[in-house]
Amino acid sequence: MSDNINTQSRRSFLKTAGIAGVTGIGAIISPILSEASGEKDDSAQSSKALTKMPTRTFGRTGVDVSILGLGTMFDVVSNQLMLKQALKWGVNYWDTADCYSGGNSEKGMGKFFAKYPETRKDVFLVTKSCARSTDGMTRLLNQSFDRMQTNYIDLYFAHGIKDISEINDDTRRWAEDAKKAGKIKYFGFSTHSNMEKCMMAASKMDWIDGIMMTYNYRIMHTSAMKEALAACTESKIGLTAMKTQGMGQAANSDTETQIEMVDSFMKLGYTDMQARLKLVWENPKIASIASQMPNMTILAANTAAALNTTKISGTDQILTRQYAMETASTYCRGCTDICESALGGEIPVGDVMRCLMYHRQYNDKELAKSVFYQIPEQTRRSMAGIDYSRAEKKCPHNMDIANLMKEAVEQLV
Repeated sequence: MSDNINTQSRRSFLKTAGIAGVTGIGAIISPILSEASGEKDDSAQSSKALTKMPTRTFGRTGVDVSILGLGTMFDVVSNQLMLKQALKWGVNYWDTADCYSGGNSEKGMGKFFAKYPETRKDVFLVTKSCARSTDGMTRLLNQSFDRMQTNYIDLYFAHGIKDISEINDDTRRWAEDAKKAGKIKYFGFSTHSNMEKCMMAASKMDWIDGIMMTYNYRIMHTSAMKEALAACTESKIGLTAMKTQGMGQAANSDTETQIEMVDSFMKLGYTDMQARLKLVWENPKIASIASQMPNMTILAANTAAALNTTKISGTDQILTRQYAMETASTYCRGCTDICESALGGEIPVGDVMRCLMYHRQYNDKELAKSVFYQIPEQTRRSMAGIDYSRAEKKCPHNMDIANLMKEAVEQLV
């Protein structure tokens, strides 16, 4: 989608975002959409300052970050307006990784900081290392410096850990040295798999400053996730939620609960997507949401949700939980220690499920394939012939793992 939003798309956005009838939010969004589209808005509302983006303190760091974070798993080099508008909107938490968009996410930030060097101090910059060895992390950190035209990272993550054993005392010493040298301010990890176990273990590590984990309406009510959040909060670890939409791998069939839920959200002035963000923000333990926002329409809609103070009612939350239960078998919750151990630990079911989600729900086959092809070739070739019955029997949510894995292989090879 183009960075420029024409008059018709502005009207469509205000209609589909469900905020046209919410006077306060409409007044906030309209002037910025006008600016982005090149239109001139002479209304009295256009002179009003943007309502301030809410912030929360990120754990023990004492840093206030915007509750909405800019996820940049896209070609930022070609999408500089997003960064400029995000800062204008008060979105100061920027999330990237060495592997995003083949490096074009970090390179795009470097292009922006080179042009607007004064903005670097206003951004809480987060990037991630796909390496686990200390030599690998050093190499990738230096690469991130070169790409992003900066000499320090605010928060540096070991990216996508599945087990806490992936970081150890060597990692701790590396992080401490990097902090002393002023290269990073804070350290932590991101996790898509076995999140609760990783978080519980991290809560006992006084050198973990931040964690980014999958967190959404499908898993936020489980006792394991509640306990993990409480433990991390007690240890003053800053928490960032990702994958907040809870989009699954199998197609969801419309249910009466879903129709009732979406209708209720719209009456509050939210789309179902905005409402899912609000459900996460209802928990004060979550400092920020790292939301994938590759175009201006999504940035505007998510910002509108962050600024809107209308709460999701208890009745609506019950409907959401009911819908999650009805569609449980369509969504992988990342408890891969269960299904992958049943297969001898050789097949990365969770990674494949994530690829399938990117392909079907994000409509981003390129991203799905880039992650899929990080899996060793021999493993990819063997997937179609694996007997997944043991994994399916152990899956607590009765996912059709065999067919989903087959479909992933067919669509991504």
